[in-house]
Amino acid sequence: MERYELETFLALAEELHFSRTAERLHVSPGRVSQTIKSLERRIGGALFERSSRRVALTPVGRRLRDDLLPAYRQIQEAVANATAAYEGISGVLRVGFTAPWSSELVLRAADAFSSRHPRCSVELRDVTYNAAIATLRDKGVDLVVAEPPVDDPGITVGPVVFSERRALVVPAAHHLAARETVSQEDFAALPLITATGVSQVWRDAFFPRRTPQGRRIEHGPSAVGWQEVLSLVGAGKGATVGTVRAGHYHARPDIAYVPFDDAPPVEYALMWRDAGETAGVQALVRTILEFAPRPPGEA
Repeated sequence: MERYELETFLALAEELHFSRTAERLHVSPGRVSQTIKSLERRIGGALFERSSRRVALTPVGRRLRDDLLPAYRQIQEAVANATAAYEGISGVLRVGFTAPWSSELVLRAADAFSSRHPRCSVELRDVTYNAAIATLRDKGVDLVVAEPPVDDPGITVGPVVFSERRALVVPAAHHLAARETVSQEDFAALPLITATGVSQVWRDAFFPRRTPQGRRIEHGPSAVGWQEVLSLVGAGKGATVGTVRAGHYHARPDIAYVPFDDAPPVEYALMWRDAGETAGVQALVRTILEFAPRPPGEA
């Protein structure tokens, strides 16, 4: 298997979308399709199931991915380590995080990174979700673990390291607090407390204006930081969007975190400036991915 075939196959196995794979590899979708078809002819059967709506791995494709991926990562790591030895990674790398569990991951990875690159240290910066991208863009940090989406063309959104169940955060006295789950239709039950200073694409993703059935969602007061948002919720001013896991770190007697039963999870991804994609940043990204939890079903 040629290198371009290996990279194309593994990229498509991750993206499960020909256009996104083409953008990632900087080639045309036709080139991706041609490469996969050529590989399938050589192997003797389909590696992907294709339809107008979805792309999925066949059983043989899944096995090939699982067999190839560890070796491919090992090769990447070996090349990166050799490159780093000559480039002499040194200095300070600053990593921003918006959730406490992200900082725990970065700290574990930083210990391993520092042992491999003793001339480079890692510093952590706690940033609010409305300041994460601005801090990255303004070079306050070199890397962040934050929630997509991002509409800044100068920022690369890299791999997702956490995927957390979405929750509606409501006042403890509200009737929804007694529910085991809520639906997106429950957004219309009380005003939605929003974050200030976030992009419109991020606001649309986390603070919708309509429920899936078209009911209007009232937007109430807004705040800059998470603790300010929670204070408004606790005071009965409305509800907001969070994660179930956040309830373990930010528990309060005046609020409740109620899981959604029909909303997509909140993802946390590594992000960096395109212009700041140094050997040190990429080496740290690879190290963080080593310690990131595996998605369910992945060995």
